[in-house]
Amino acid sequence: MKVYLKSDEEVELLREANLLIGRTLAELARNIRPGVTTRQLDVLAETFIRDNGAIPVFKGFPNPYGSEFPASICTSVNEQVIHGIPDDRPLQEGDIVSIDCGTKLNGFCGDSCYTFAVGEVSEEVRLLLKTTKEALYKGIEQAVAGRRIGDISYAVQQHCESRGYGVVREFVGHGVGHEMHEDPQVPNFGRRGNGVQLRDGLCIAIEPMITLGAKEVFLQSDRWGIVTRDKKPAAHYEHSVCVRKGKADILSSFDEIESVLNNL
Repeated sequence: MKVYLKSDEEVELLREANLLIGRTLAELARNIRPGVTTRQLDVLAETFIRDNGAIPVFKGFPNPYGSEFPASICTSVNEQVIHGIPDDRPLQEGDIVSIDCGTKLNGFCGDSCYTFAVGEVSEEVRLLLKTTKEALYKGIEQAVAGRRIGDISYAVQQHCESRGYGVVREFVGHGVGHEMHEDPQVPNFGRRGNGVQLRDGLCIAIEPMITLGAKEVFLQSDRWGIVTRDKKPAAHYEHSVCVRKGKADILSSFDEIESVLNNL
């Protein structure tokens, strides 16, 4: 495994690519409502990313089954956990949609995800979203030089499982840099003190994928979408961060997204 530490200049380029995702998702937040289709959101996202001088790195991304992802964002609705392909089905009141977005700008990749409520959602679902986002920040608190990947993993797992939620095992966070997926892998479950030691300048994407019910998932027939086996909803939040001494540096941002949501 080759772990690539970034210079301060490279970290700033990664920050630019990631902050563009925050602005892209904020643009989508203005348009997420019942009746809108995820394909319409995909068109908006691709246009916004390209207008800002970047490329949507998900588009054309290959999977192990020999197909390329056909869209610029992943839009995973309700029981879809990740990798949902945008389509023409209108979103409905009470749905949730996780929008995962990747950009490449000046040779570096950004990767971030946010789960949106469509209109009013149930209290049960609202708590799932709240807990998943909290778990993301619990993991980030552990992304400090000298600690280990397992410290991040344990923090996410403990926060979610202690509240009765499922933690998906098959898909994990990852390093980020010139490529969207670099070493090391960053699971959302594990033991404290285990795994790769975190070093200053290591840039990783931490991304809890948490289910309202059981943790088991399966692959949809399109060979992309991952769905909960019990068909209960799942949430997904993701930040790209740089490991530092004392405190992680979060490179992506939810600030603009939540400013839009708070003013709708």
